Order: sequence, then C-alpha cells, then structure tokens
Amino acid sequence: MYLLTYIKQIFNHITNKLKYLLPLLFIMIILPYHLFGENWKFVKKKDNVEIFTKKEDGKSLKHIKGVAEIMESSENVFALIEDVNHTDWWDSNLREIKVLLYEKNKRAQYYLVYDMPWPFNDRDLYVNVTTTINQATGECKISAVPLKNNNPESKNLIRIKDYQQVWTVRPLSKNRTHIELDFYVNAVENLPDWLLNLIFIDSPINSINAVKKILEKK
Repeated sequence: MYLLTYIKQIFNHITNKLKYLLPLLFIMIILPYHLFGENWKFVKKKDNVEIFTKKEDGKSLKHIKGVAEIMESSENVFALIEDVNHTDWWDSNLREIKVLLYEKNKRAQYYLVYDMPWPFNDRDLYVNVTTTINQATGECKISAVPLKNNNPESKNLIRIKDYQQVWTVRPLSKNRTHIELDFYVNAVENLPDWLLNLIFIDSPINSINAVKKILEKK
C-alpha cells in the first residue's frame, strides 16, 4: 500500500515537472540548433545568408559559419557540393586543383594552391574529405581537414596546416534545403588576427551563393 502511494507521488512529481519542461523542449526543437550550446554569436545577415562566429580556447582566429535556405532539393544541393570533379564554382583564387582520390558519397582527397596578392606568397593545402549521410533524417555532412602526408613543401609556397571545413545539408521539404558552411583556416600570414577574421567573414556567403547560382542555372 505505502509502496504504491510512494510510486504515485513520484509519478505526480514527474508529471508536474514535465508541464514546465515540455514547452522548453518544444522551443528547442523548432528553433535552429546552432542557437544552442555551441557558443555561436550572430554577426550579420547578407544576401539571405546568416553569419555566426565562434572562438575556441587557445585560438585567436574564429570559426565562421554561414547558414541559409535554398529552394532546391537536398539531393541536388548535396550532389553539387560533394562532387570534387566539378569545381567551377569553387573559390576564384584557386589557381590549381588536383583531385588525388574520389569515392562518391564516401571520401575524397585533393591538392589546392591559392593565389595570393603581392607581396604575399601563394598557399597550398592537401585536403582529406569525409562524407557522412544520415539515412533516417537525410542530413549529409561533408567534412574537410588537412591531409597528413609526406609531400615536401615548396620553397615558393606556404603550406596551410590548420584548416577545417564542414558543409551540412539538411532537407526541410521536397524542394527546400537547409545549408550550413562551418569554416576555419589559419592562413599562416603575418597580419593581425582581427584583420584576418574580417577578411574571412564573407567566405561562407560567397561559397553558399556560388552553390545557389549553379543550381539556378540547371
């Protein structure tokens, strides 16, 4: 008898707590997840792309994230970003792109050379890409980090060794897609970090808009 009464009291206590928790859970579900728990700070909105930044311990350069919606199927958006053999929409400052490995929807490796304005040296970067697809939600992630290898560094180029990039593509409806580009790079430049942060801030905007333009032409 007392045990049943005690269990009932516990059940009523939990039920009362849930009355307050459920509205909060509902708000967390309907709002964009990047507003919670990752210390992202909203900076601006430009060309329908929202820009957020985040600082990490021990680093003065910032992670920069662009967030937008595209009126296109997630399959088409993902197919464009994932295919490293079609790079005509990539950064116009890339003077060399060499694909070293490509396994569709799995992984890729490539080599890049960035053309820098005088008096700075050009940069090069070996990239390792991993693709993950959530079959339940349809969300796709394309994550890029420096490729560890023993290729010698050129005396005329400065090797980028600290780099991260993550594309996230998430279906919202049949022809509406949520897209994110999370970007960080240490360009090994003798410039103030605040100036480099200012230079890089529009990089996700340019990349996401390039994706939009290519898809609009199809």
